Amino acid sequence: MIALVILISGRGSNMASLLAAANAGELPARIVGVISCRPDAQGLQTAALRGVPTRVVDYRLFAERQQFDAALAEAIDGFAPDLVVLAGFMRILGGDFVRHYGGRLINIHPSLLPAFPGLHTHRRALAEGVRIHGCSVHFVTPDLDHGPIIIQAAVPVLDQDDEAALAARVLVQEHRVYPLAVRWFAEGRLRLQDGRVQLDSPQSGEAVLIAPQLAAN
Repeated sequence: MIALVILISGRGSNMASLLAAANAGELPARIVGVISCRPDAQGLQTAALRGVPTRVVDYRLFAERQQFDAALAEAIDGFAPDLVVLAGFMRILGGDFVRHYGGRLINIHPSLLPAFPGLHTHRRALAEGVRIHGCSVHFVTPDLDHGPIIIQAAVPVLDQDDEAALAARVLVQEHRVYPLAVRWFAEGRLRLQDGRVQLDSPQSGEAVLIAPQLAAN
């Protein structure tokens, strides 16, 4: 069983999905800490109510990103995690920080990467008129919202969608694939080969692309 630290900035809905999976015995991981870059993050209360230790490293107290990164790394390393998970963590992390956790730092992004890196992904997807949207779990590299992809989930973009409706549909899949990706890591089944993720010993029904109801309209 691996030790897991989760980084958040807000409500922490993906954090909550990981906590639920761990509590249900579906995740061979101990969530040893939750760290936020904002003291008012709603997810801190959620974690505390579940008995998970919390820390705050307020980015506003640091004049330079390198200073924030160093303080954040110190807080993380105090928990001695095997894996660090970004769950709605809204700060750009520097290259030295990312390399320090190379191969054990993962993120979930609300688009089918490499499409729509950065912010406002659902708004941009609608503006571009795409018919398929979704989310991606990937290993973090120094390049923003890049890195080897572990699993993706696709959803249809419906004619009547607005930004909120599309975001809600994608979020359902985020809560599905993030615990799955963490479980694969915990089981030692993720392997990097030529810059791509390979899933060892896939079991019945497992796939690295989940595409529910793509024919819906």
